[in-house]
Amino acid sequence: MPDMKLFAGNATPELAQRIADRLYISLGDATVDRFSDGEIAVQINENVRGSDVFIIQSTCAPTNDNLMELVVMIDAMRRASAGRITAVIPYFGYARQDRRVRSARVPITAKVVADFLSNVGVDRVLTIDLHAEQIQGFFDVPVDNIFGTPVLLEDMLARDLESPVVVSPDLGGVVRARATAKALNNIDIAIVDKRRPRANVSEVMNLIGEVEGRDCLIVDDMIDTGGTLCKAAEALKERGAKRVFAYATHPVFSGSAAKNIKNSVLDQVIVTDSIPLTKEMAATGKVTQLTLSSMLAEAIRRISNEESVSAMFNH
Repeated sequence: MPDMKLFAGNATPELAQRIADRLYISLGDATVDRFSDGEIAVQINENVRGSDVFIIQSTCAPTNDNLMELVVMIDAMRRASAGRITAVIPYFGYARQDRRVRSARVPITAKVVADFLSNVGVDRVLTIDLHAEQIQGFFDVPVDNIFGTPVLLEDMLARDLESPVVVSPDLGGVVRARATAKALNNIDIAIVDKRRPRANVSEVMNLIGEVEGRDCLIVDDMIDTGGTLCKAAEALKERGAKRVFAYATHPVFSGSAAKNIKNSVLDQVIVTDSIPLTKEMAATGKVTQLTLSSMLAEAIRRISNEESVSAMFNH
């Protein structure tokens, strides 16, 4: 069996260290820095010839820098004769640009990124909760898209919830809400249906389901500015919800997210460490961050040992 080695870029160093600790190995020695003009400088400082190499790097903001770091690290590993290179991308940036809207002259950037990674020499990709599952098909190499839900479910089950109901913040998230509700002993679901009656009229939040006097669990794959999420929470509270918790795998938290969440009626926001929290977000006092390290460590171990990754979720 080839020697397993873990390396990390600068996007998620704490998560990478936690994964290494779970696997009882040290992170590999690599210098990932910048030249004076801002170009990325990478040097692998140990022998990786024939090794089973895993590079841990979310392509979160600054997205282009983190993506380029990953690509350059893959190239350095390939030129150093690594046996197999797996890119571990907890959060896959550009995933929302996964299709061309009819008649719009726009790129399919998720495909561009997939080609970029494939062409530079990656052998496999491991990621969590892709925004669109079809992105797996954009790659010419195997992609393991694992679920972050078990980590979030553990937190839900540990809470003393009163008559809980799972809420989808939009019609597109109903499948996720149903799966979460099923895992919580088939509890009820509710759906927030956003509608704009006509042009230049503000959105109306229609609620499908009963939430009065109940704890609401809004589930989504990511939270960006949090605007829609905060409006959904407001609609739930207006209809008598007792408490509103928001759960999401990826804490993108861009733009005015900190202000939106701090001033919202949300009781708590629970996310994972696929993306590090900024000091501003942590200061809101409403965000709890759970770690994906145990799940990712197990997936990495299974890939390295040629074991089934999907079997992690077959129960």
